[in-house]
Amino acid sequence: MPAAGTPATAPTAPTAHAPAPAPAPAPADASPPAGRYRWAVLGIATFTQAASCFFVQGIGAMGVPLQRDLDLSTAQLGLLLSAAQFVPLAGLLVAGELLDRYNERWVVGIGACVVAAALAAGSLAQGFGSLLLVLLVVGAGYSTAQPGGSKSVASWFAPSRRGFAMGVRQAGLPLGGALAAAVLPRLADTYGLWAAFAAGGLVALLGAGVFMGCYRPPPAVDALGGPDGRDGRGTPGTRGTPGIPGTPAGKGPDVPLAEQLGDRVRMLREPAMVTVVLSGMSLISVQCGIGVLTALYLHDTTSLGPGPTAVVLVAVQGAGVAGRICLAAWSDRSRSGRYTPVLACMAAVVVGLAALLTPLGRSPLAACVLFTWLGFFGIGWYGPWVAHVAESAPPGRTGSALGLVMAVTQLAVILAPPAIGLLKDSADGFAPVWGVLAAATALALTVGVRGERRQRRTVTTP
Repeated sequence: MPAAGTPATAPTAPTAHAPAPAPAPAPADASPPAGRYRWAVLGIATFTQAASCFFVQGIGAMGVPLQRDLDLSTAQLGLLLSAAQFVPLAGLLVAGELLDRYNERWVVGIGACVVAAALAAGSLAQGFGSLLLVLLVVGAGYSTAQPGGSKSVASWFAPSRRGFAMGVRQAGLPLGGALAAAVLPRLADTYGLWAAFAAGGLVALLGAGVFMGCYRPPPAVDALGGPDGRDGRGTPGTRGTPGIPGTPAGKGPDVPLAEQLGDRVRMLREPAMVTVVLSGMSLISVQCGIGVLTALYLHDTTSLGPGPTAVVLVAVQGAGVAGRICLAAWSDRSRSGRYTPVLACMAAVVVGLAALLTPLGRSPLAACVLFTWLGFFGIGWYGPWVAHVAESAPPGRTGSALGLVMAVTQLAVILAPPAIGLLKDSADGFAPVWGVLAAATALALTVGVRGERRQRRTVTTP
C-alpha cells in the first residue's frame, strides 16, 4: 500500500532486461561541448571584431589620400572618424539591452551586415557630406560588435582566464587597424576611394557570416561564472572593484522606462564607475590622437614618405595587438586587481606624450619608437579595462553594464577626433595636442590612484 499522500501506481513489468531508451536528438542549434570550443569562440569573436572595425580603423591611415582627393582639413578628417562613432552613443545602450534578451549570435551578426551594406553604398558616394552619412549608418551596425563580442567571450571563459581571453578578443580592433593601414591606403591610391569602401564592406560581410555561422552560446551561463556555472575564483565582482549595483537580474522589458533610467544613473554615480569612465575617456582620447595624427605627424614633422609611414602605422597597431593580449594576461595574475595594469598604461602614455614634446620627437627613428610605445600602452589598455568592467557588472546585466560604460565613453570617441583636428589646425602644430592629451591622462591617473587607495582602505577596514 502506498504511503499516505502518495498516489498509487499501476504495477509495471520488470525492467531488468528492457532496452535503454534512445537518447533524444539534440536540437539543431544546440551548443557544442565546452572545453576546446571556447577557444574557437575566442577566434570567432576576434575575427568578427577585426572585420567589423576594419574600415573605421583605417580612416586615419587614409588621411593623406582623403585630404588630397576630397580637399579635407584635419578637422574634417576628424569628423569622418567621429561620424562612425556618433550613433553608438545611443546604439550601445540599445545593443546592451538586446544582448541581455537575445542571442548575441544574431545581434552581432546582423550589426555586421549593416556595416557591410553601408560600406557597399559608400563605394558609390561622392563628396564629404555623403561620406558622413554613410559612416553614420556604419556606426549603427558597429554598435553591436563591441558589447556583443565582449559578452560572448565573458560568457565562455572563467575569471582565471577571462582577462587573457578578453585581451585577445579586444586585440581584434588594432589587428583590423593594422590590416587596414597596410591595405586601404594602397587601394585608395591605386584604384580610388571607392575601392577602399568596397573592400571594407566585403570584409565586414565575411565577419558577419563567420559569427552567425559558427558561434553558439555556452550550454549554461550564470552571470559571468563561466559556461559550466563554476568560476573557480568566487562570484563576479570579487576581483578588483566589487560589483556595481544596477538592475537586478530577471527584470524584463515591462520595467518602466523611468526605473531603468534611474538604475543607470545610480550605476554611473558609483565611485568605481566614475573612475572607470574617466580612465576610459582619457585613454580613448589618446587612442584617437594616435589614429588621427600619427600619419600626419610622421609626414609633416619627420618628413617620412608614404611607404615608411605605412610601415610605422602597421607597427603601431601591431604593438596595440600585443599590448591588449599581454596587459590583459597580466591582469589575470595581478594580485592588486585588474585595474592596476590600466593605471600603468596611463602612466606610460603620459611619459610617451611628454617625450613627443621634446626635440626627441622630431627624430624619425625616435618618433617611430615613441609611437610604437604609445601603441602598446595607448591601445593595449582596453583589454584589462573591459575585463574589469565586465566583472564589475551586476549579475545578469553584463550586456547592459558594458553597453552603458561604452556609451558614456563613446562621448570621447565622438568629440576627441574633431577636437584634436581643430586644435592642430588652429595651433598650426602638434605640440598643443600632445600636451592636452598628456594633461588629461595625468588627471585621470591621479583620480584612479586615489580611488584604488580608497577602495583598499575600505576592504581592509573591519
